[in-house]
Amino acid sequence: MKFYLGVTDNNWFKYLSNINPEDINFWQPGGTVTFKVIQAGAPFLFKLKRPLSAIGGIGFFSSHTFLPISIAWDTFRNRNGCGTYEEFRRMILNYRTDKQNINPTIGCIVLTNPIFFKREDWIATPIDWGKSIVQGKSYDSNDAVGKEIWSKVEILLEKYLHINSIDEGKSQFLLEEPASPAYGNSILTKVRLGQGAFRVLVTDAYSRRCSITGEKTLPVLEAAHIKSYAESGPHFISNGLLLRSDMHKLFDGGYLTITNDLKIEVSPRIKEEFQNGKEYYQYHGKELLFLPNREIDKPNAKYIDWHNTNIYRG
Repeated sequence: MKFYLGVTDNNWFKYLSNINPEDINFWQPGGTVTFKVIQAGAPFLFKLKRPLSAIGGIGFFSSHTFLPISIAWDTFRNRNGCGTYEEFRRMILNYRTDKQNINPTIGCIVLTNPIFFKREDWIATPIDWGKSIVQGKSYDSNDAVGKEIWSKVEILLEKYLHINSIDEGKSQFLLEEPASPAYGNSILTKVRLGQGAFRVLVTDAYSRRCSITGEKTLPVLEAAHIKSYAESGPHFISNGLLLRSDMHKLFDGGYLTITNDLKIEVSPRIKEEFQNGKEYYQYHGKELLFLPNREIDKPNAKYIDWHNTNIYRG
């Protein structure tokens, strides 16, 4: 199994370890290099900087994307590792030369189910770690050093995941449908997506375009659940649509839906209740403009049926 040990800002780590987030943004201030080192679901370990110099925790890689810092903040809020947007912006600009850019694009390594080890459980930096390593290093659990690291992490995961499952009342967490990535380790089947990770995955799966209108202005695009999260709808891409904010409100309010053949249906109730709706009726009967490339990520019929039965009122 391949995993990654990423150099971690100590203040970022300290802040997040106190709030127990469901997912986090391990951000890259440069915003130019795509992170392709590990696969979705793989472990991402936190290597604390000096003077701490230890492995202090773990997250599970969901995806990598590039976002303007305003959208990164809107998506993750304090799960970026600080309490306010202005503080977040200062942290980013501290690493950048274009300090006049008010909304620079950054890299976002999205990690879900982070676990921050107690100090007494921190793991010593591996023996092959060089001072010249700036960003991080990948390891393989089949190699000698990687095996030694992972054996220690595995013991801690058993401990921390057991505690968390008792606290949260949950028995199984999945990264995607129908099953999480198979790494031959039962621990990794307990990973689940968070709201921020869901938004990023849906946004990129739909090529950053509203599935109905084709709108591509990122601040007004929202990841909508087909079966609502409040009704146990999962954070799967197949339970998501990328919608312009007004379309999202109409979808959640039962004024529009999609059919199993992925066509748009707009309720006459818009006109009946609001004496308007010309903007929306032009989409009635049309196919969705944008869909994910992978078949498994396209809207699932069971979630569509739920929405049509419980939410949509034609």
